[in-house]
Amino acid sequence: MSREVLLLVDALAREKNVGKEIVFGALESALAAATKKKLHDDVDVRVAIDRSTGDYSSFRRWEVVSDDEAEITAGQMRLADALEKDPDVEVGGHVEEAVDAVEFGRIGAQSAKQVIFQRIRDAEREQLISDFLERREFLVSGTIKRMERGNAMVEVGKIEAVLPRDQMIPKENLRVGDRVRSYLLRIDRGGRGPQLVLSRVAPEFLVKLFEMEVPEIDEGMLEIVAAARDPGSRAKIAVRSHDQRIDPIGTCVGMRGSRVQAVTGELMGERVDIILWSADPATFVINALAPAEISGVVVDEEAHSMDIIVEEDQLAQAIGRSGQNVRLATELTGWQLNLMTVEESDQKNQEEFEAIRKLFMEKLDVAEEVSDILVQEGFRTLEEVAYVPLNEMLEIESFDEDTVNALRSRARNALLTEAIASEEKVEHATDDLMALEGMDVQIAKQLATKGITTWEDLADLAVDDLVEMTGMDAERAGKLIMAARAPWFE
Repeated sequence: MSREVLLLVDALAREKNVGKEIVFGALESALAAATKKKLHDDVDVRVAIDRSTGDYSSFRRWEVVSDDEAEITAGQMRLADALEKDPDVEVGGHVEEAVDAVEFGRIGAQSAKQVIFQRIRDAEREQLISDFLERREFLVSGTIKRMERGNAMVEVGKIEAVLPRDQMIPKENLRVGDRVRSYLLRIDRGGRGPQLVLSRVAPEFLVKLFEMEVPEIDEGMLEIVAAARDPGSRAKIAVRSHDQRIDPIGTCVGMRGSRVQAVTGELMGERVDIILWSADPATFVINALAPAEISGVVVDEEAHSMDIIVEEDQLAQAIGRSGQNVRLATELTGWQLNLMTVEESDQKNQEEFEAIRKLFMEKLDVAEEVSDILVQEGFRTLEEVAYVPLNEMLEIESFDEDTVNALRSRARNALLTEAIASEEKVEHATDDLMALEGMDVQIAKQLATKGITTWEDLADLAVDDLVEMTGMDAERAGKLIMAARAPWFE
Protein backbone atom coordinates (compact mmCIF):
# COMPACT_ATOMS: atom_id res chain seq x y z
CA MET A 1 0.00 0.00 0.00
CA SER A 2 2.88 2.36 0.81
CA ARG A 3 4.35 1.76 -2.64
CA GLU A 4 0.93 2.55 -4.19
CA VAL A 5 0.89 5.93 -2.43
CA LEU A 6 4.34 6.84 -3.71
CA LEU A 7 3.48 5.74 -7.26
CA LEU A 8 0.28 7.84 -7.24
CA VAL A 9 2.14 10.89 -5.96
CA ASP A 10 4.81 10.53 -8.62
CA ALA A 11 2.24 10.02 -11.43
CA LEU A 12 0.05 12.98 -10.44
CA ALA A 13 3.03 15.28 -9.96
CA ARG A 14 4.18 14.49 -13.51
CA GLU A 15 0.67 14.66 -15.02
CA LYS A 16 -0.21 18.08 -13.53
CA ASN A 17 3.34 19.47 -13.54
CA VAL A 18 3.25 20.38 -9.85
CA GLY A 19 5.59 19.70 -6.95
CA LYS A 20 5.24 16.42 -5.09
CA GLU A 21 4.67 18.35 -1.85
CA ILE A 22 1.38 19.73 -3.23
CA VAL A 23 0.27 16.19 -4.10
CA PHE A 24 1.27 14.86 -0.67
CA GLY A 25 -0.70 17.67 0.98
CA ALA A 26 -3.78 16.93 -1.10
CA LEU A 27 -3.56 13.22 -0.29
CA GLU A 28 -3.30 14.01 3.42
CA SER A 29 -6.45 16.15 3.14
CA ALA A 30 -8.30 13.36 1.33
CA LEU A 31 -7.26 10.75 3.91
CA ALA A 32 -8.20 13.11 6.78
CA ALA A 33 -11.67 13.70 5.27
CA ALA A 34 -12.24 9.94 4.94
CA THR A 35 -11.10 9.38 8.54
CA LYS A 36 -13.52 12.04 9.82
CA LYS A 37 -16.40 10.26 8.06
CA LYS A 38 -15.36 6.98 9.66
CA LEU A 39 -15.39 8.50 13.16
CA HIS A 40 -18.93 9.88 12.62
CA ASP A 41 -18.21 12.99 14.65
CA ASP A 42 -17.43 16.68 14.23
CA VAL A 43 -13.75 16.13 14.91
CA ASP A 44 -10.44 17.49 13.68
CA VAL A 45 -8.20 14.90 12.03
CA ARG A 46 -4.61 15.16 10.87
CA VAL A 47 -2.93 12.66 8.56
CA ALA A 48 0.85 12.53 8.12
CA ILE A 49 2.43 10.70 5.16
CA ASP A 50 6.08 9.73 5.33
CA ARG A 51 7.60 11.29 2.20
CA SER A 52 10.22 8.56 1.77
CA THR A 53 8.31 5.36 2.60
CA GLY A 54 4.68 6.25 1.83
CA ASP A 55 3.53 5.06 5.27
CA TYR A 56 0.88 7.25 6.87
CA SER A 57 -0.63 7.75 10.33
CA SER A 58 -3.87 9.41 11.45
CA PHE A 59 -4.42 11.52 14.56
CA ARG A 60 -7.47 13.04 16.17
CA ARG A 61 -6.75 16.62 17.29
CA TRP A 62 -8.26 18.84 19.96
CA GLU A 63 -7.75 22.57 20.35
CA VAL A 64 -6.92 23.43 23.96
CA VAL A 65 -9.24 26.00 25.57
CA SER A 66 -9.29 27.48 29.07
CA ASP A 67 -11.05 25.70 31.92
CA ASP A 68 -13.46 28.65 32.17
CA GLU A 69 -15.14 27.89 28.82
CA ALA A 70 -18.81 27.16 29.48
CA GLU A 71 -19.38 25.03 26.39
CA ILE A 72 -16.87 23.27 24.17
CA THR A 73 -17.19 21.50 20.84
CA ALA A 74 -16.09 18.00 19.85
CA GLY A 75 -12.87 19.52 18.49
CA GLN A 76 -11.94 21.26 21.76
CA MET A 77 -10.57 20.13 25.13
CA ARG A 78 -10.26 21.99 28.43
CA LEU A 79 -6.74 22.74 29.63
CA ALA A 80 -7.00 20.50 32.72
CA ASP A 81 -7.84 17.45 30.60
CA ALA A 82 -5.25 18.35 27.94
CA LEU A 83 -2.45 18.54 30.52
CA GLU A 84 -3.01 14.85 31.32
CA LYS A 85 -2.12 14.02 27.71
CA ASP A 86 0.67 16.61 27.27
CA PRO A 87 2.15 18.35 30.36
CA ASP A 88 3.67 21.10 28.16
CA VAL A 89 0.53 22.12 26.26
CA GLU A 90 -0.93 25.64 26.57
CA VAL A 91 -4.25 27.29 25.77
CA GLY A 92 -4.45 27.73 21.99
CA GLY A 93 -2.28 24.68 21.33
CA HIS A 94 -3.35 21.20 20.27
CA VAL A 95 -3.20 17.69 21.69
CA GLU A 96 -3.40 14.61 19.49
CA GLU A 97 -4.33 10.96 19.83
CA ALA A 98 -3.53 8.29 17.26
CA VAL A 99 -6.55 6.65 15.57
CA ASP A 100 -6.85 3.78 13.11
CA ALA A 101 -5.97 4.97 9.62
CA VAL A 102 -8.38 4.21 6.81
CA GLU A 103 -7.11 2.01 4.04
CA PHE A 104 -5.95 3.87 1.00
CA GLY A 105 -7.93 1.59 -1.30
CA ARG A 106 -11.21 2.69 0.33
CA ILE A 107 -10.64 6.26 -0.75
CA GLY A 108 -9.58 5.47 -4.29
CA ALA A 109 -7.20 7.30 -6.51
CA GLN A 110 -10.08 9.14 -8.20
CA SER A 111 -11.14 10.81 -4.93
CA ALA A 112 -7.57 11.83 -4.29
CA LYS A 113 -7.31 13.22 -7.82
CA GLN A 114 -10.37 15.42 -7.30
CA VAL A 115 -8.85 16.94 -4.18
CA ILE A 116 -5.54 17.48 -5.94
CA PHE A 117 -7.13 19.03 -9.02
CA GLN A 118 -9.12 21.43 -6.84
CA ARG A 119 -5.95 22.39 -4.97
CA ILE A 120 -4.19 23.00 -8.26
CA ARG A 121 -7.08 25.10 -9.62
CA ASP A 122 -7.08 27.19 -6.45
CA ALA A 123 -3.32 27.63 -6.66
CA GLU A 124 -3.54 28.64 -10.33
CA ARG A 125 -6.30 31.15 -9.55
CA GLU A 126 -4.30 32.66 -6.69
CA GLN A 127 -1.24 32.86 -8.93
CA LEU A 128 -3.16 34.60 -11.72
CA ILE A 129 -4.60 37.14 -9.29
CA SER A 130 -1.15 37.71 -7.80
CA ASP A 131 0.15 38.34 -11.31
CA PHE A 132 -2.61 40.93 -11.85
CA LEU A 133 -1.63 42.74 -8.69
CA GLU A 134 2.09 42.57 -9.37
CA ARG A 135 1.58 44.03 -12.87
CA ARG A 136 -0.84 46.60 -11.45
CA GLU A 137 -3.15 45.54 -14.28
CA PHE A 138 -6.26 47.36 -13.10
CA LEU A 139 -7.71 48.04 -16.56
CA VAL A 140 -8.87 44.62 -17.72
CA SER A 141 -10.59 43.39 -20.87
CA GLY A 142 -12.63 40.22 -21.21
CA THR A 143 -15.58 38.48 -22.84
CA ILE A 144 -18.99 38.11 -21.19
CA LYS A 145 -19.64 34.37 -20.85
CA ARG A 146 -23.03 34.46 -19.12
CA MET A 147 -25.42 36.65 -17.15
CA GLU A 148 -26.42 35.76 -13.58
CA ARG A 149 -29.22 37.78 -11.91
CA GLY A 150 -28.24 40.85 -13.90
CA ASN A 151 -24.53 40.46 -13.18
CA ALA A 152 -22.13 39.79 -16.06
CA MET A 153 -19.64 36.95 -15.64
CA VAL A 154 -16.56 38.01 -17.60
CA GLU A 155 -13.74 35.74 -18.74
CA VAL A 156 -10.50 37.63 -18.13
CA GLY A 157 -7.62 35.54 -19.40
CA LYS A 158 -7.87 32.20 -17.62
CA ILE A 159 -10.02 33.38 -14.74
CA GLU A 160 -13.61 34.48 -14.35
CA ALA A 161 -14.57 37.87 -12.94
CA VAL A 162 -17.93 39.42 -12.09
CA LEU A 163 -19.23 42.80 -13.30
CA PRO A 164 -22.16 43.52 -10.92
CA ARG A 165 -25.29 45.22 -12.22
CA ASP A 166 -24.67 48.28 -10.02
CA GLN A 167 -21.18 48.65 -11.52
CA MET A 168 -22.47 48.87 -15.09
CA ILE A 169 -23.07 52.23 -16.77
CA PRO A 170 -26.81 53.11 -16.55
CA LYS A 171 -28.82 52.12 -19.65
CA GLU A 172 -25.88 49.98 -20.78
CA ASN A 173 -27.09 46.83 -22.55
CA LEU A 174 -24.35 44.23 -22.25
CA ARG A 175 -24.89 40.79 -23.78
CA VAL A 176 -23.23 37.39 -23.76
CA GLY A 177 -20.29 37.39 -26.17
CA ASP A 178 -19.58 41.14 -25.85
CA ARG A 179 -16.02 42.18 -25.15
CA VAL A 180 -15.94 44.67 -22.32
CA ARG A 181 -13.32 46.82 -20.62
CA SER A 182 -13.57 47.37 -16.87
CA TYR A 183 -11.64 48.51 -13.83
CA LEU A 184 -10.50 45.93 -11.26
CA LEU A 185 -12.42 47.33 -8.29
CA ARG A 186 -11.55 44.78 -5.62
CA ILE A 187 -10.96 41.12 -4.88
CA ASP A 188 -13.60 39.33 -2.79
CA ARG A 189 -12.26 36.32 -0.93
CA GLY A 190 -15.15 34.02 -0.09
CA GLY A 191 -15.72 30.32 0.37
CA ARG A 192 -15.47 29.70 -3.38
CA GLY A 193 -12.05 31.30 -3.55
CA PRO A 194 -10.94 34.77 -4.65
CA GLN A 195 -13.30 36.60 -7.01
CA LEU A 196 -12.35 39.56 -9.18
CA VAL A 197 -15.00 42.30 -8.97
CA LEU A 198 -15.04 44.72 -11.90
CA SER A 199 -16.52 48.20 -12.36
CA ARG A 200 -17.37 50.49 -15.27
CA VAL A 201 -18.67 53.33 -13.09
CA ALA A 202 -15.69 53.92 -10.79
CA PRO A 203 -13.81 57.22 -11.36
CA GLU A 204 -10.63 55.14 -11.55
CA PHE A 205 -11.96 53.50 -14.75
CA LEU A 206 -12.09 56.93 -16.39
CA VAL A 207 -8.53 57.66 -15.24
CA LYS A 208 -7.22 54.36 -16.63
CA LEU A 209 -8.90 54.97 -19.99
CA PHE A 210 -7.15 58.33 -20.29
CA GLU A 211 -3.84 56.75 -19.28
CA MET A 212 -4.31 54.30 -22.15
CA GLU A 213 -5.18 57.04 -24.68
CA VAL A 214 -2.64 59.67 -23.53
CA PRO A 215 0.97 58.36 -23.61
CA GLU A 216 2.21 61.53 -21.87
CA ILE A 217 0.50 60.37 -18.67
CA ASP A 218 2.34 57.05 -18.66
CA GLU A 219 5.59 58.90 -19.39
CA GLY A 220 5.08 61.10 -16.31
CA MET A 221 4.76 64.39 -18.18
CA LEU A 222 1.06 64.70 -17.31
CA GLU A 223 -0.88 63.65 -14.22
CA ILE A 224 -4.59 63.17 -13.59
CA VAL A 225 -4.94 64.51 -10.06
CA ALA A 226 -8.63 63.77 -9.47
CA ALA A 227 -11.74 62.50 -11.23
CA ALA A 228 -15.49 62.62 -10.59
CA ARG A 229 -18.28 60.94 -12.54
CA ASP A 230 -22.00 60.85 -13.07
CA PRO A 231 -21.74 57.55 -15.01
CA GLY A 232 -23.13 57.64 -18.52
CA SER A 233 -23.89 61.37 -18.34
CA ARG A 234 -20.99 63.62 -17.38
CA ALA A 235 -17.56 63.53 -15.77
CA LYS A 236 -14.74 65.88 -14.76
CA ILE A 237 -11.02 65.18 -14.52
CA ALA A 238 -8.37 67.53 -13.11
CA VAL A 239 -5.02 67.42 -14.89
CA ARG A 240 -1.63 69.01 -14.29
CA SER A 241 1.55 69.16 -16.34
CA HIS A 242 5.04 68.28 -15.11
CA ASP A 243 6.52 69.68 -18.32
CA GLN A 244 6.02 73.40 -19.03
CA ARG A 245 6.11 72.74 -22.78
CA ILE A 246 2.95 70.60 -22.63
CA ASP A 247 -0.60 71.93 -22.53
CA PRO A 248 -2.36 69.43 -20.24
CA ILE A 249 -5.90 70.09 -21.48
CA GLY A 250 -5.03 70.10 -25.18
CA THR A 251 -2.94 66.96 -24.81
CA CYS A 252 -5.83 65.07 -23.19
CA VAL A 253 -8.30 66.32 -25.79
CA GLY A 254 -6.06 65.19 -28.65
CA MET A 255 -5.98 66.14 -32.31
CA ARG A 256 -9.52 67.15 -33.27
CA GLY A 257 -10.73 65.67 -29.99
CA SER A 258 -9.64 62.15 -30.91
CA ARG A 259 -8.39 61.15 -27.47
CA VAL A 260 -11.32 62.38 -25.41
CA GLN A 261 -13.76 61.01 -28.01
CA ALA A 262 -12.22 57.55 -27.66
CA VAL A 263 -12.82 57.69 -23.90
CA THR A 264 -16.35 59.06 -24.36
CA GLY A 265 -17.15 56.23 -26.78
CA GLU A 266 -16.10 53.62 -24.22
CA LEU A 267 -18.29 55.33 -21.60
CA MET A 268 -21.56 55.28 -23.58
CA GLY A 269 -21.26 58.93 -24.65
CA GLU A 270 -20.37 60.28 -21.20
CA ARG A 271 -19.28 63.91 -21.62
CA VAL A 272 -15.88 64.59 -20.02
CA ASP A 273 -14.82 68.06 -18.84
CA ILE A 274 -11.03 68.39 -18.59
CA ILE A 275 -10.10 70.82 -15.80
CA LEU A 276 -6.74 72.46 -15.14
CA TRP A 277 -5.65 71.57 -11.61
CA SER A 278 -4.29 74.33 -9.36
CA ALA A 279 -2.51 74.23 -6.01
CA ASP A 280 -4.67 77.18 -4.97
CA PRO A 281 -8.01 75.70 -3.79
CA ALA A 282 -10.07 78.73 -4.86
CA THR A 283 -8.62 78.72 -8.38
CA PHE A 284 -9.13 74.96 -8.62
CA VAL A 285 -12.79 75.33 -7.64
CA ILE A 286 -13.33 78.14 -10.16
CA ASN A 287 -11.85 75.90 -12.89
CA ALA A 288 -13.98 72.94 -11.75
CA LEU A 289 -17.22 74.93 -12.04
CA ALA A 290 -16.55 75.91 -15.67
CA PRO A 291 -18.19 76.87 -17.94
CA ALA A 292 -19.99 79.01 -15.33
CA GLU A 293 -18.35 82.38 -14.65
CA ILE A 294 -17.57 82.95 -10.96
CA SER A 295 -17.73 86.46 -9.46
CA GLY A 296 -16.13 85.68 -6.11
CA VAL A 297 -15.08 82.99 -3.65
CA VAL A 298 -15.12 83.10 0.15
CA VAL A 299 -13.01 80.32 1.69
CA ASP A 300 -13.75 78.85 5.12
CA GLU A 301 -10.69 76.74 5.91
CA GLU A 302 -12.05 75.49 9.24
CA ALA A 303 -15.28 74.12 7.75
CA HIS A 304 -13.47 73.15 4.51
CA SER A 305 -16.16 74.90 2.52
CA MET A 306 -16.42 77.78 0.05
CA ASP A 307 -19.15 80.27 -0.74
CA ILE A 308 -19.24 80.59 -4.52
CA ILE A 309 -20.67 83.92 -5.68
CA VAL A 310 -22.13 84.16 -9.17
CA GLU A 311 -24.30 86.60 -11.08
CA GLU A 312 -27.99 85.72 -11.31
CA ASP A 313 -27.73 84.73 -14.97
CA GLN A 314 -24.84 82.33 -14.19
CA LEU A 315 -26.47 80.53 -11.27
CA ALA A 316 -28.34 77.89 -13.28
CA GLN A 317 -25.22 77.03 -15.30
CA ALA A 318 -23.09 76.78 -12.17
CA ILE A 319 -25.59 74.43 -10.55
CA GLY A 320 -26.11 72.35 -13.69
CA ARG A 321 -28.96 70.03 -14.56
CA SER A 322 -30.29 68.49 -11.33
CA GLY A 323 -27.27 69.97 -9.52
CA GLN A 324 -24.86 67.90 -11.60
CA ASN A 325 -22.19 70.55 -12.22
CA VAL A 326 -21.77 71.67 -8.63
CA ARG A 327 -22.01 68.09 -7.37
CA LEU A 328 -19.19 66.91 -9.66
CA ALA A 329 -17.11 69.97 -8.78
CA THR A 330 -17.57 69.23 -5.08
CA GLU A 331 -16.48 65.61 -5.57
CA LEU A 332 -13.55 66.62 -7.77
CA THR A 333 -12.13 69.28 -5.45
CA GLY A 334 -13.07 67.79 -2.08
CA TRP A 335 -14.51 71.13 -0.90
CA GLN A 336 -18.10 71.75 0.18
CA LEU A 337 -19.41 74.37 -2.26
CA ASN A 338 -22.26 76.75 -1.44
CA LEU A 339 -23.54 78.61 -4.49
CA MET A 340 -25.18 81.99 -4.07
CA THR A 341 -25.95 85.09 -6.09
CA VAL A 342 -24.21 88.42 -5.55
CA GLU A 343 -27.35 89.73 -3.83
CA GLU A 344 -27.50 86.72 -1.50
CA SER A 345 -23.80 87.13 -0.71
CA ASP A 346 -24.25 90.82 0.08
CA GLN A 347 -27.17 89.99 2.35
CA LYS A 348 -25.21 87.26 4.12
CA ASN A 349 -22.21 89.58 4.60
CA GLN A 350 -24.46 92.31 5.97
CA GLU A 351 -26.08 89.89 8.43
CA GLU A 352 -22.65 88.66 9.57
CA PHE A 353 -21.39 92.24 9.86
CA GLU A 354 -24.33 93.25 12.03
CA ALA A 355 -24.03 90.13 14.21
CA ILE A 356 -20.32 90.73 14.87
CA ARG A 357 -20.91 94.47 15.41
CA LYS A 358 -23.57 93.64 18.01
CA LEU A 359 -21.28 91.08 19.68
CA PHE A 360 -18.45 93.61 20.07
CA MET A 361 -20.78 96.37 21.30
CA GLU A 362 -22.25 94.09 23.99
CA LYS A 363 -19.17 92.18 25.13
CA LEU A 364 -16.61 95.01 24.86
CA ASP A 365 -19.02 97.76 25.96
CA VAL A 366 -18.00 100.06 23.09
CA ALA A 367 -19.84 102.46 20.80
CA GLU A 368 -21.06 101.47 17.36
CA GLU A 369 -18.25 103.42 15.68
CA VAL A 370 -15.53 101.45 17.54
CA SER A 371 -17.24 98.16 16.80
CA ASP A 372 -17.46 99.05 13.09
CA ILE A 373 -13.74 99.80 12.97
CA LEU A 374 -12.91 96.39 14.46
CA VAL A 375 -15.14 94.60 11.93
CA GLN A 376 -13.76 96.59 9.02
CA GLU A 377 -10.21 95.71 10.12
CA GLY A 378 -11.08 92.01 9.86
CA PHE A 379 -11.78 91.08 13.49
CA ARG A 380 -14.51 88.43 13.80
CA THR A 381 -14.23 86.99 17.33
CA LEU A 382 -13.45 88.04 20.88
CA GLU A 383 -10.45 85.70 20.83
CA GLU A 384 -8.93 87.68 17.96
CA VAL A 385 -9.34 90.96 19.82
CA ALA A 386 -7.92 89.48 23.03
CA TYR A 387 -4.92 87.62 21.67
CA VAL A 388 -3.91 89.09 18.29
CA PRO A 389 -0.34 90.48 18.54
CA LEU A 390 -0.32 93.94 20.09
CA ASN A 391 1.68 95.51 17.24
CA GLU A 392 -1.01 94.48 14.72
CA MET A 393 -3.73 96.29 16.65
CA LEU A 394 -1.53 99.34 17.08
CA GLU A 395 -1.39 99.64 13.30
CA ILE A 396 -5.08 100.65 13.31
CA GLU A 397 -4.95 104.42 12.78
CA SER A 398 -8.14 105.13 14.74
CA PHE A 399 -6.83 103.49 17.94
CA ASP A 400 -4.11 104.69 20.31
CA GLU A 401 -2.24 102.38 22.70
CA ASP A 402 -4.59 103.03 25.64
CA THR A 403 -7.63 102.15 23.51
CA VAL A 404 -5.99 98.96 22.25
CA ASN A 405 -5.04 97.82 25.78
CA ALA A 406 -8.56 98.56 27.02
CA LEU A 407 -10.13 96.56 24.20
CA ARG A 408 -7.80 93.60 24.77
CA SER A 409 -8.50 93.64 28.52
CA ARG A 410 -12.29 93.79 28.02
CA ALA A 411 -12.16 90.96 25.47
CA ARG A 412 -10.22 88.73 27.88
CA ASN A 413 -12.60 89.50 30.72
CA ALA A 414 -15.59 88.69 28.48
CA LEU A 415 -14.03 85.36 27.48
CA LEU A 416 -13.36 84.53 31.14
CA THR A 417 -16.95 85.35 32.08
CA GLU A 418 -18.24 83.13 29.25
CA ALA A 419 -15.98 80.26 30.35
CA ILE A 420 -17.22 80.48 33.96
CA ALA A 421 -20.86 80.61 32.82
CA SER A 422 -20.29 77.64 30.51
CA GLU A 423 -18.70 75.61 33.33
CA GLU A 424 -21.62 76.39 35.64
CA LYS A 425 -24.04 75.34 32.91
CA VAL A 426 -22.19 72.08 32.44
CA GLU A 427 -22.20 71.38 36.18
CA HIS A 428 -25.93 72.08 36.41
CA ALA A 429 -26.64 69.91 33.38
CA THR A 430 -24.43 67.16 34.78
CA ASP A 431 -26.51 67.08 37.97
CA ASP A 432 -29.71 66.73 35.94
CA LEU A 433 -28.35 64.00 33.66
CA MET A 434 -26.73 62.07 36.53
CA ALA A 435 -30.21 61.24 37.82
CA LEU A 436 -30.59 58.80 34.90
CA GLU A 437 -29.77 55.13 35.51
CA GLY A 438 -26.51 54.11 33.81
CA MET A 439 -25.15 57.66 33.47
CA ASP A 440 -21.66 58.60 34.68
CA VAL A 441 -19.98 61.97 35.24
CA GLN A 442 -17.71 61.79 32.18
CA ILE A 443 -20.55 61.06 29.75
CA ALA A 444 -22.78 63.69 31.38
CA LYS A 445 -20.08 66.35 30.89
CA GLN A 446 -19.52 65.28 27.29
CA LEU A 447 -23.23 65.66 26.57
CA ALA A 448 -23.52 68.98 28.36
CA THR A 449 -20.70 70.51 26.31
CA LYS A 450 -22.62 69.47 23.17
CA GLY A 451 -25.84 71.14 24.32
CA ILE A 452 -27.55 68.04 25.74
CA THR A 453 -28.39 69.43 29.18
CA THR A 454 -31.66 67.72 30.22
CA TRP A 455 -33.14 64.25 30.09
CA GLU A 456 -35.61 65.59 27.48
CA ASP A 457 -32.68 66.54 25.22
CA LEU A 458 -31.23 63.05 25.62
CA ALA A 459 -34.61 61.40 25.01
CA ASP A 460 -34.86 63.14 21.63
CA LEU A 461 -31.58 61.65 20.39
CA ALA A 462 -31.26 58.59 18.18
CA VAL A 463 -28.87 55.81 19.24
CA ASP A 464 -26.46 56.63 16.39
CA ASP A 465 -26.34 60.28 17.47
CA LEU A 466 -25.42 59.37 21.04
CA VAL A 467 -22.77 56.89 19.87
CA GLU A 468 -21.21 59.57 17.64
CA MET A 469 -21.21 62.16 20.44
CA THR A 470 -19.67 59.97 23.14
CA GLY A 471 -18.02 56.98 21.48
CA MET A 472 -19.93 54.54 23.69
CA ASP A 473 -21.25 51.25 22.27
CA ALA A 474 -24.73 51.08 20.74
CA GLU A 475 -26.13 48.82 23.48
CA ARG A 476 -25.29 51.26 26.27
CA ALA A 477 -26.50 54.20 24.19
CA GLY A 478 -29.85 52.49 23.68
CA LYS A 479 -30.26 51.83 27.41
CA LEU A 480 -29.47 55.47 28.31
CA ILE A 481 -31.95 56.80 25.77
CA MET A 482 -34.66 54.44 27.00
CA ALA A 483 -33.95 55.55 30.57
CA ALA A 484 -34.36 59.18 29.46
CA ARG A 485 -37.65 58.32 27.72
CA ALA A 486 -39.06 56.44 30.72
CA PRO A 487 -41.00 59.49 32.03
CA TRP A 488 -42.88 59.61 28.72
CA PHE A 489 -44.52 56.27 29.52
CA GLU A 490 -45.33 56.90 33.14
